[in-house]
Amino acid sequence: MTATDAPATETRQNPLNAAAIPGALVRYRTLAWITGIWLLFLVGEMIAKYGFGNDGFGWVGIVHGWVYFIYLIFCVDLAIKARWGIGKTVATALAGTIPFLSFYVEHIRTRDVKTQYGL
Repeated sequence: MTATDAPATETRQNPLNAAAIPGALVRYRTLAWITGIWLLFLVGEMIAKYGFGNDGFGWVGIVHGWVYFIYLIFCVDLAIKARWGIGKTVATALAGTIPFLSFYVEHIRTRDVKTQYGL
């Protein structure tokens, strides 16, 4: 098979570390969901605090902050392995700061990586 016989649907060559992409994708997906859930808890905590004067859930913000930090690490890990551009990486990283967006972006990025690398 020559280079001109390659399928037209393949958009990117497999990187040298193609074997590492499935693990990085699973880690990213897991943390995207956990981050999204903790962000929803944080929204609930903010409603309880500012809407009802209940200050008993201050720890939720701390947990979300640490979970988001781990999400950032796994996002950058996948971005490096999948060779994302800086814009795509930053947009994916910021998805963990807007309620429900991490779920949507995780779905889109997973679909893209699976398509590009044949997973």
